[in-house]
Amino acid sequence: MNSIIQTITVYAIPLILAITIHEAAHGYVARYFGDQTAWMLGRVTLNPMKHIDPVGTILVPAVMLLGSAVSGLGGIVFGWAKPVPVNFRNLRNPKQAMIWVAAAGPGANLLQAIIWAILLKVIYSVGLTENYFYEVCLAGINVNIMLMALNLIPILPLDGGRILTGLLPPGLAYKYSRIEPYGMYILFALILTGMLSIVMKPFMHFGLSIVKAFL
Repeated sequence: MNSIIQTITVYAIPLILAITIHEAAHGYVARYFGDQTAWMLGRVTLNPMKHIDPVGTILVPAVMLLGSAVSGLGGIVFGWAKPVPVNFRNLRNPKQAMIWVAAAGPGANLLQAIIWAILLKVIYSVGLTENYFYEVCLAGINVNIMLMALNLIPILPLDGGRILTGLLPPGLAYKYSRIEPYGMYILFALILTGMLSIVMKPFMHFGLSIVKAFL
């Protein structure tokens, strides 16, 4: 029981920050490119209560963390927040702006992973011996890299799918967008078959290679 509680206390802050800043970044960049929807609804904020989804932000990560703690094995821990509403028709040059709006979330996670890495290096440099702070920093790196990698998978409605849609020629983009209603089924199939970690691996290696430069 103590190990389960410790795991939750270590991951809680990094996970909430990772998800909150991810969603706020989408709203901020959408506003920059002309869509005020998220701003008017109060979603361009770092207040976690505006973004928390009871299932995706609390229940699913908690169950995955508990499962990892009980089994003693590592695993993928991720979650999601209430999606920030974006009206792409309000964006200046919607097709191009879509790429930046979608990339803002994973980009925010990569930046957070770098900040956690720098903090970890600072803690090590000053000789702080409290192991809890090391674990929180490592959790911050892991959670953000996983969330970045998950969202960069090119499946709609994930951010990677939005980025790919924006990069494809209009005809192909339209055809690709038609798979969006089945996107979550594809994602769940990847989870159930154990393929998700394999698909995420290139994106995780990319993120970790950048973070290691700051360690």
